Amino acid sequence: MSEAKWYVVHTYSGYENKVKANIDKTIENRHLEDQILEVRVPMQDVVEMRGGTQKAVQKKMFPGYVLIHMIMNDDTWYVVRNTRGVTGFVGPGSKPVPLTDAEMMNLGIQKEDIVVDFAEGDAVTVTGGAWEGTVGVIQSMNVPKQSLTINVELFGRETPVEISFAEVKKM
Repeated sequence: MSEAKWYVVHTYSGYENKVKANIDKTIENRHLEDQILEVRVPMQDVVEMRGGTQKAVQKKMFPGYVLIHMIMNDDTWYVVRNTRGVTGFVGPGSKPVPLTDAEMMNLGIQKEDIVVDFAEGDAVTVTGGAWEGTVGVIQSMNVPKQSLTINVELFGRETPVEISFAEVKKM
């Protein structure tokens, strides 16, 4: 069986929550819980000025779009595509294109929690990216962003470089 991926569905503007509710109901009725795992309308908190006062409100990050975490096959494609309010999947022609893991992490929806066994002051080797093979000492760590800063020698000077947790290993 193939792996579940995130897909973007285009909807009529203002119908995002209705589409989500309709797909959720169809999943329940057709027992597709193991194939369509999650339907999401990404929201963000925004502070608005109304009548001279600040109010925190939630707004849709992508009006007219719904994200669906599903295993793509003929049945799931048909169910989603023929849901009232859906105009189609995002992708060329009728072929949906899944979002990459990097795109999902940028959206803040899918977070990989990387457990690290190093701390500030430890020596690490960079295992990927432009600085591959470089050895450095951790100067600072940003756990929410899952990155760390090491000093590397560049043109004869120590220069701080920010690197992802996934691209380093402890020496």
